[in-house]
Amino acid sequence: MMPLLGAMEAGGLMSYTFVWDELMRAPVGYIDRILKGAAARDLPIQAPQRYELVINVKAARQIGLEPPPALLARADRVIE
Repeated sequence: MMPLLGAMEAGGLMSYTFVWDELMRAPVGYIDRILKGAAARDLPIQAPQRYELVINVKAARQIGLEPPPALLARADRVIE
């Protein structure tokens, strides 16, 4: 289980962060290029390419909030 999703399922209200799976795969390309002879100093710095919005509706309702439908529609994951 991804650390962020576990935190959200444990009661976190909302999160907007990079996609963990993509972050974990990124070093593989760097390692491959270094093993083929590239100098680490010549490799570009990479930033996450995709971000994910997770909303925990149950947690929101417990504190008296009702997330707007437009926000829920934009979320990548909604935890009921």
